[in-house]
Amino acid sequence: MMKRLTLLALVMTAFGCQSKKEAPQAMKVDEIKIHKKVIYQVFPRLFGNTNTTNKPWGTLRENGTGKFSDFSEKALQEIKDLGVTHIWYTGVPHHALITDYTSFGISKDDPDIVKGRAGSPYAVKDYYNVNPDLADAVENRLEEFKDLILRTHKAGLKVLIDIVPNHVARNYEGKSTPSGLAAFGSSDDLTVEYARNNNFYYIPNSEFKVPKWENGYLPLGGENHEMIDNKFVEVPAKWTGNGSRDAQPNMNDWYETVKVNYGVRPDGSYDFEKLPDDFGKADYKKHYKFWQDKIIPDSWVKFKDIAIYWLELGVDGFRYDMAEMVPVEFWSYMNSHIKVKNEKALLLAEVYQPALYRDYINKGKMDYLYDKVELYDSLKHIMQGHGWTDHIPKVLEGLQDIEHHMLHFLENHDEQRIASPEFAGDATKGMPAMVISATSSTSPTMIYFGQEVGEPGAEHAGFGKPSRTSIFDYIGVPHHQRWMNNKKYDGEQLSDSEKNLRDFYKRLLNFTISSEALMGNYQDIHYFNKDGTEGYDHRVLSYVRWSASERLIIVSNFEANDSRVFELKIPEEIIKKWNLKDGSHTVEDALYGSKEELRIENGIGKIAVSLEPLQSFIFKLQ
Repeated sequence: MMKRLTLLALVMTAFGCQSKKEAPQAMKVDEIKIHKKVIYQVFPRLFGNTNTTNKPWGTLRENGTGKFSDFSEKALQEIKDLGVTHIWYTGVPHHALITDYTSFGISKDDPDIVKGRAGSPYAVKDYYNVNPDLADAVENRLEEFKDLILRTHKAGLKVLIDIVPNHVARNYEGKSTPSGLAAFGSSDDLTVEYARNNNFYYIPNSEFKVPKWENGYLPLGGENHEMIDNKFVEVPAKWTGNGSRDAQPNMNDWYETVKVNYGVRPDGSYDFEKLPDDFGKADYKKHYKFWQDKIIPDSWVKFKDIAIYWLELGVDGFRYDMAEMVPVEFWSYMNSHIKVKNEKALLLAEVYQPALYRDYINKGKMDYLYDKVELYDSLKHIMQGHGWTDHIPKVLEGLQDIEHHMLHFLENHDEQRIASPEFAGDATKGMPAMVISATSSTSPTMIYFGQEVGEPGAEHAGFGKPSRTSIFDYIGVPHHQRWMNNKKYDGEQLSDSEKNLRDFYKRLLNFTISSEALMGNYQDIHYFNKDGTEGYDHRVLSYVRWSASERLIIVSNFEANDSRVFELKIPEEIIKKWNLKDGSHTVEDALYGSKEELRIENGIGKIAVSLEPLQSFIFKLQ
């Protein structure tokens, strides 16, 4: 048996090896037709920030901020070469924040209703403009984002931004709303709790009260700020974004936002026509036609207009925040209008209730939903040491009819960093899970910037706790900053282990966007091996993927401390489907190039496998 390279050794130490396969070159996007998509989520506010002060509750001047311009041609090329096809620029629409931009005609935001100093990207204040923090010249901020779209496209990448349909900032203004359109709430009847064409819900005869701060929390960490007075004028008070109907929401409510009304009455009944039960089978053109003669709530039209506006600026798709809190009929209306405008627009939604998946895909015309509750949660338990791989085939089987639509990820801005002590405490523990996440289905893969260099999210930024890189405050991201290397984007400041971790991600992601088999068939071989294969247990997972031109055998070891040595068996039915004869066949690991022998005896395939801790093989039949 040939000597194998171990992924863990490659990550923990840098060394040369003659048998080490060169990392694959990134494909051009126009060469990728039916292959997998890879989405790179990144906060522009954090990406290009070279400031290392990291003062809790620090100001923009103290802690710094990234800019649109930090995504230079070099930076975008490096992201592309990582194996990325789409960039989700998070936090682009103008949201409430504390930095003073009044000299540019932007009103101040009240810290009593803003989370953090840099503000939540999900408390949008103006949907027709962009975050002023991100511009070199604030007065030209929209033009600078348009330039970023052009640079991103020139690099061969597609652009996604957020749309947050369930709620807007409590102080939504919409100053940049184009002529002929109206800002949210501008025509609402404030005397009633609900009206179909009101954009918000109201609490008549009430006045909004700032939440009661508890457990030592104070806005801006207790700073003496001119606008912190425990007051914000809102008469009548509006429902809060998470549905709270209290004039004084709890501090754990989404108090910085107000809920948008989609024609859902306070008792939960609908004030619009529902889709026919079997309409999930209809294509987007029929959905578009369905709504043409219907009475549509005003909020539907406003969000449709917002989406079309950004599409016309060159955006290629959207990530929808908390989509399940908005009726599926709205999504039928919204997404069918988007697809009529741009059939290739990518529509990604945050939905956490598995019972709703199929409705939001079929009736709501979503392209992709977060696979959080099923695959992510299962992989997290395994990575933490208390989950069994036996659960993964069951998860994949249960989602088989919609597997293409379930976005796979291990990190995003809402989840803990893998390397944080609260998650796994070690970025290398994500390696086998990343192989599974990226190769077990035809769905897209998403990674979060810094994941590829083991960012642990350890900073005390201000609002919120470490383990998640802050989305609310000005902060630097240390591991990512070392890769950025003072905006050279060459990784020269990374440690050897960080360089090799990024190399692993680069090899894996580039393989996935070039593999035909990963858009083809899947079959579990885990249980076939677990029952009777000595050395194979619940910390190992295996399956096969294939197409007409490519056949893969994938096996991973989730154990961080022990090796696994066994003879992996390939069932007779797979051997027949692959039309293989008895004898010896060569397989090569697509990640690092080691070669092994697939022996077929009496129709059963066998490969002698020796997996080091946290090692994976993607064996490709030669």
